Amino acid sequence: MWVPHPGDHDALSDEALLAGLGVGEADTGAAFVRRFQRRTFGLALSIVSDPGLAEDVAQEAMAKAWRHAQAYDPRRGSVATWLLTITRNLAIDALRLRRAQPTDPEVLVALDVPSEAGDPVEVATGNDDAGRIRAAIRRLPMDQRRALVLAVFHGRTAKEISATEAIPLGTAKTRIRSGLLKLRAMLVEQGAAP
Repeated sequence: MWVPHPGDHDALSDEALLAGLGVGEADTGAAFVRRFQRRTFGLALSIVSDPGLAEDVAQEAMAKAWRHAQAYDPRRGSVATWLLTITRNLAIDALRLRRAQPTDPEVLVALDVPSEAGDPVEVATGNDDAGRIRAAIRRLPMDQRRALVLAVFHGRTAKEISATEAIPLGTAKTRIRSGLLKLRAMLVEQGAAP
């Protein structure tokens, strides 16, 4: 039987790495994390939009993969698909927990989002863009503005917006779409969007 050397773990299949992780092999587990850490963090970040929370979600996804490695079934999909599904579900759960404390959409529109860029030109450009976006959002009709902010900044679904705003689901979808189209048109007119 072939036993991999510590440097050979990167040559193992995803399934072999997961199996090693599941039985507690430290080197194999580390190789599994190295292989998937960027993808799990990237997916979590794209969903929660908070680097700190995304790190927590990605870390929990790895821990869950370790705890449930024996439950993996290759007939249902690849290891990557399985792990990213775990990550997606954990990120959505994290968003739901964060949403438990509602914020008025008007407060979000008024926020000045500080830029993390170090270059003063980038900071100024970012602040100008953020200001243009906030101004364009303020020009939307109130119903579209509320629906758009709830969808984009709060990550609410059309169904959740329908329940929150006490409107039919179709109306919620229309408000979100109309708001996005008008916002895009305003930003294109200002030269702030492609």
